[in-house]
Amino acid sequence: MSDVIIGSVLSALSTGLGALIILFMSDSVTHRWRDILLAFTAGIMMAASTMGLIPEALNNGGFLQLTIGIFLGVLTLTLLEKNIPHIDLQHSKKGIEFDEKAMLIISAITLHNIPEGLSVGVSYASSVEDTGNLIAFAIGLQNAPEGFLVALFLVNQKINKFKAFIIATLTGAIEIVTGLLGFYLTAYVDFLVPYGLSFAAGAMLFIVYKELIPESHGDGNERTATYSFIIGLLFMVLLIDIF
Repeated sequence: MSDVIIGSVLSALSTGLGALIILFMSDSVTHRWRDILLAFTAGIMMAASTMGLIPEALNNGGFLQLTIGIFLGVLTLTLLEKNIPHIDLQHSKKGIEFDEKAMLIISAITLHNIPEGLSVGVSYASSVEDTGNLIAFAIGLQNAPEGFLVALFLVNQKINKFKAFIIATLTGAIEIVTGLLGFYLTAYVDFLVPYGLSFAAGAMLFIVYKELIPESHGDGNERTATYSFIIGLLFMVLLIDIF
């Protein structure tokens, strides 16, 4: 129980860790570095899904449970994307621009963190030791650039840097609640474990293919982003192998 609390908290607070950078910046981040960071986290999440969550879901259930869980994860993210205002980054060499209002962006990011928190929680319910830690680490790495982008948007809206840092950090707090929810649902109802793991995999794969990879390939940095993706994937594979 203590592990899932610690993992959920650290994963959620990674949003604030990314946002912390904004306090030391005087200008916006270049698209090149933003794309490199996004592609790296995409590689991390890809490896965590395909080499961590999916094999574990198969071990706890079977292909049918895996398929159902993955599609439920994808469907959940699809519904969230269609019905919740989303943070769209306009590809431009001049910098990062946002169309939505500040409150809509904050609400969207907060709600999009729900399945990420569930991913951490159900991973800690797995029978394999350290699966939860690996997934919490992967989600945390994904949360860091997300927190930075939210804080950057708020600063561009003339909000005080410290306030932007606090708000961006709070957007990840919901992952603590949903992490505990995911853990309790799967830890005490055994047959839900493979569904929960594959749901988490589906949610993460959706984020990788629909969000992170396209966002990292829209500004002429495709080759660099591809290298970064591969490095991120190998980095996570190394962690899986070590643990």
